[in-house]
Parts: sequence; structure tokens; C-alpha cells
Amino acid sequence: MRKKIQLNPIGSMSLLSQYEVDRLKQSTTNELYRLMRNCCLAVLNSGAEMDSCEDLFAPYQDFDIELLQRERGIKVALHNPPELAFVDGRLIRGVHEHLFAVIRDIVHMSAKYESNGFIDTTDPVQITHIVFDMLRNAEVIKPDLEPNMVVCWGGHSIGNVEYQYTKEVGYQLGLREMNICTGCGPGAMKGPMKGAAIGHAKQRFAYGRYLGITEPGIIAAEPPNAIVNQLVIMPDIEKRLEAFVRTAHAIVIFPGGAGTAEELLYLLGIMLNHKNSEQCLPIVLTGPKQSAAYFESIHHFIGETLGAKAQKLYRIIVDDAPEVARYVRQQQDNVKQYRLNTGDAYHYNWSLKIESDFQQPFEPTHENVAALNLHFDQPTPQLAAALRKAFSAIVAGNVKADGLQHIREKGLYQINGDVRIMSLLDELLQSFVEQQRMKLPGSEYKPCYEIKR
Repeated sequence: MRKKIQLNPIGSMSLLSQYEVDRLKQSTTNELYRLMRNCCLAVLNSGAEMDSCEDLFAPYQDFDIELLQRERGIKVALHNPPELAFVDGRLIRGVHEHLFAVIRDIVHMSAKYESNGFIDTTDPVQITHIVFDMLRNAEVIKPDLEPNMVVCWGGHSIGNVEYQYTKEVGYQLGLREMNICTGCGPGAMKGPMKGAAIGHAKQRFAYGRYLGITEPGIIAAEPPNAIVNQLVIMPDIEKRLEAFVRTAHAIVIFPGGAGTAEELLYLLGIMLNHKNSEQCLPIVLTGPKQSAAYFESIHHFIGETLGAKAQKLYRIIVDDAPEVARYVRQQQDNVKQYRLNTGDAYHYNWSLKIESDFQQPFEPTHENVAALNLHFDQPTPQLAAALRKAFSAIVAGNVKADGLQHIREKGLYQINGDVRIMSLLDELLQSFVEQQRMKLPGSEYKPCYEIKR
């Protein structure tokens, strides 16, 4: 095993002043170092299909990373990195790029905001600015390119039939010169990118973008898939979700588990805000005919909790990948016209109103989960926000290091609320378990939650 390798920066990290480099060195506290190390280790395992941060980290206890200050900027030294990241002794180019995306997003941007006393992370306007600034700094926002980013959500734990369908949808989108953004992991996050890459190649489309947006707790359990050519690591799940919806020109949702339900509830809660009633953002739920039961259960849950108005915000298309792509492509003229009429940017949806309840990070402690307001006597968007947090806690308890530790120390999350909502939630989650959507195939699923009726 190689002992040490030094890397020069590439991408947007290649031009730093000595002052910026010095701040990087100073800002690497023990906690920030641990975060940086874990994210870099995940990137070095790009392409590995797993959903356990503990399984990822266990073989690499002797892995280390350090930042080296040089006159020309910053270098990175890797100690005992995984062999998976190398081909014939050379680090894979995409992995090299992603490593510096980690340094950029975890260390450089943290130092930038710590030194800026004018940033108020409780102000919704400034949170939206932070999301924009991080995407701009990562060179995600490209005003000179056609607005054509399709955000694809779906589970990491899907069967082969569903995976092949996600590839077919991606292929059809690629043939129509649409780009793909996902959570960058395996399963439904990989398939659309893989399909689109083939569609782009057939069309000789030279600007194929496969954007992965993640956050520290997720990337450690779901390393980036091999197709991702742009990686952004947002500080928390809420900023990650905001980055998705503000960069999207359409959203396609494949079958998934608790994480996909969290994303859908976040999206519907925002779109149900009366200030967003005129927004033009096509939303499609799709999968092969074998997924019909999944869509029946999720559609029923949405109707019974958030109502018919929420159900009208999306279109369900089953087993028809070309129709999904046609519909998305046809809607793009409406999206552009809406942005033009409102004076909004084509590549970042500033006019989308996102309330504080959807922006403030939710810490999935046992106390916070038990205190969620899961009752009908509140505005529907607020109920959607609370339900989103419940699913966020389940994701944390399933795969995130901190969540797994909480469960070991304090037992299962206790989810309380209206009897009808608890019944619906229990029914939906049980369907996810039965359909093996909570963990990768072959892994035994042990619930991290208990529904209290």
C-alpha cells in the first residue's frame, strides 16, 4: 500500500491567495478536520455501493490527510489512501477533482463565512445567499449555458428493474440535451446520470453535466458514483435541499425510501406556500410498472396528510420513460417564460419562497423528534415541514454516523402525533420495509424508530 501522495489543487481551488491558504490552515480544527477526513475518504471510495458510514471507515483507520501551505497555494497530502482510487499507480482524475471539492466546500467556505461577521445564518435571505454563493463558487451556476437541469431524486436501495428504468429515463432526457443533478450516490442517483451520458454521447452533446449535491452526513454513507463530474457538499441537509430546488428546471422522482419521502415532502411543503402558487416547476413521479404499489402508497399518504391540492402539484407517469422526457422537455419553454416574465434568473430560482421552517437545520435528537408537531391543526405547509423532519430523523438513524450513535445510546426514536397521521406514517414506512427500500439489498433492516399511537 502506498504510504503518502501529494496532490496539487485543480478546479476552483487552484487559485488561492496566501491569506486564504493561511485561513484554511487556521480553520482546520479537530471537528472540521474529522469532517474533512471523512468526506475525503468517501470521495476516495467513489463508486463503492454501500450505505453504512461505519463499514466505509472501518478498513481505513490509518488513513490521514493534511493541508500543506506552499508559495503557490495549497497542496494536499494523503497518507494510506484506498487503492480503489488509483489506476496503475495514478489517482483517478475525477477523484482528484472531488477531493478538492471537499476542501473547497468543507474548509474554504467555512473559513470564508467564519470571517464574515455580516452573515446571519438565521435570516432566510442570507441562507439563500449562502446556498447561491456555494454553488457559484463551485462553478455550478453557468449563465452562458442553456437552462436544462433536471433534478432526479430516488432511493439508493432499488431493485434491478427500477434501476434500469432510471437509466432509460436518463437516456431519454440525454437525447433531449437535458442535464442531470442527483444526490450523487448509487441506485436512482446513479442510473439517470449513466443513461444521460449515453444519450449525450449519441447526440454529440458537448456540455453533459452530471451534478451531485450532497452533505457531510450523507456522503460518508453514500460515496459519489463514478458518473458525477461536478460535486458540491452543502453544510447541512436543508441547504442541500434548497440547492436542489433552486437549480432545478424540472424534478423527476423515482421510487425510494425515507430519504426520497423527505425530499418530496420538502418540495410539496414549499410549493404549497401561497407565495409560490404561480411558480413553474414541473414535477414527475415515475417508475416501471413493477413500482405501481409504491406510487399508490406515496400518493395515498400525500392525499390523506397534505390533501388533493398537494397531489395536483405533481404528475405520475408509470412505465413510460420517453413520455417523462417529452413532458419535461416540453415544459422547459414554460419555465423559461415564467423566469423571463418575473425577471428571475434562469439558473437560480431566486423568486421561490422558502420559509424559515424549511431552512433551519433540524438536529435529529430524540428530544427534537418526540417534540415534532404531527397534527392536523396547523397550516398544511407546516405539517409538511414537520413530516419532512420525521423522515429526516429516520434517514439519520438509518445511515448517518451521529444518528446511529444516538440510536445506540438512547434507543429508538419515538414518533408521536395525531392517531390518523401515525397510522398513515406507520403504513407507509412498513411498505418501504417490505419493499426493501430502507437498506441496500442483502442488508438486514432494523428500524431506528417507533410509531406511538
